[in-house]
Amino acid sequence: MNLELNGTNIIDESQRGGKASSLFWPWCGANVSLLALSYGAFFLGFGISFWQATIAAFLGTVLSFLLVGFSSLAGKKSNAPTMVLSRASFGVRGSVIPGLLSYLIFVGWEIVLMSLATLATGTVFMRLQNVDQDTAMAIGFAFAVALTVSSGVLGFSVIMRIQRVLTIVTIVMTCFYIFLTIDEVDWSVVTSLPSGSAQGFIGAVIFGVTAIGLGWVNAAADYSRYLPRDTSSKAVVGWTVFGASIVPIILVTYGAALSAGSAKLSEAIAKDPIGALTTILPSWYLVIFALVAILGLVGGAILNLYSSGLALISIGLPVKRHVAASIDAVLMFLGVIYFVWIADDFFYPFQGFLTTLGVPIAVWSAIFVTDVLLRKSYNEADLYLEQGSYGRWNARSISIMAIGTFVGWGFVTNSFASWLSWQGYFLFLIGGKEGAWAYANLGVLFALLIGFAGHFLLARKKLTLHQLTH
Repeated sequence: MNLELNGTNIIDESQRGGKASSLFWPWCGANVSLLALSYGAFFLGFGISFWQATIAAFLGTVLSFLLVGFSSLAGKKSNAPTMVLSRASFGVRGSVIPGLLSYLIFVGWEIVLMSLATLATGTVFMRLQNVDQDTAMAIGFAFAVALTVSSGVLGFSVIMRIQRVLTIVTIVMTCFYIFLTIDEVDWSVVTSLPSGSAQGFIGAVIFGVTAIGLGWVNAAADYSRYLPRDTSSKAVVGWTVFGASIVPIILVTYGAALSAGSAKLSEAIAKDPIGALTTILPSWYLVIFALVAILGLVGGAILNLYSSGLALISIGLPVKRHVAASIDAVLMFLGVIYFVWIADDFFYPFQGFLTTLGVPIAVWSAIFVTDVLLRKSYNEADLYLEQGSYGRWNARSISIMAIGTFVGWGFVTNSFASWLSWQGYFLFLIGGKEGAWAYANLGVLFALLIGFAGHFLLARKKLTLHQLTH
């Protein structure tokens, strides 16, 4: 397998090829994780019915991956990584701000996914009573990291091949998991769950947007940049959304059905989202379950590691892409030690992390996607020149991002850690931190709206004039 030599450069014409349908595999492989089953319990945690959770999962997943699909168009238009293309709307130096935030998101998800793989392995072998739990977790971690790091370091062509294999194998084994556990669903309880409030439903939709798809917008162009520029835009968006959405929607829905009739399972999921799912499995399937859990999580971790390396280079670290990926692997290792062996509860720091970084990333995502839709093409040379047409800093975009983040943080409740309690400072306008809207995460929605509207109103005229004169 050859090491990819491309970094943040424009992909040469001779290296571009393939079809939009090839995007199905990386995005499906990255989102086929059994973690989506646990999300079903998280959706019900908003106090809504099974049917509301199903609709919220569909809306949150599809809407968030539509943003990913539109972001993928930037890679096809200019064949550069996402965070390099972000320079067109933020300036060559100004893009360091969203680049750094994106890097934190990528590394954070690497840590989360590897932590889940480690915890799940420990839970499986503890039930089998064959291996010490810590030893089992170390083995699972070593296997997951080896597969993730080797693929992320080798690069694009290896990732596209391995994601196809991971997708097929994981889907088959996940279907078998559903077959083995379908009798555990108490349909009478599931269908009798009372409907929740509008606030709870909106909160569940926003959770779906934030937790499932929003964090991938800043990676989208990294996997479409090898496509020919004449590839159908509709096909790029369509295959991205379909590949990324189809499995999570099914798994979240089934996960909600499983956890609806079992309070014990829901409580276990909060502490070990993957491992808790083994409690309803026959012992002979546990080793296979551990494998499918690890492979499903690795699919997402590979994309995060690859894109985190590109993001790190784009913000100015003067190293090769594979070196940057290796640096991320070290950070991932340290983060897993904290989550697995130090943190008392997994879900609370996880959701606090998502909500806090999700707000500024939501604003950036809205600005970037709006810019992609308004812009017909990129001046590729100027993406790398501080004196070029995109300038060093774009004060308008940076200001929109700052305002959107300030407003967004004011309308989210983040009680998952004491150092996040300062958020929600605008909630007094709609009932306070204990009111009906307190946990709806409206701040993420406001952040998106401010990003879309702000960039459209302030940049549309300039972009139109620029494109007419060039």
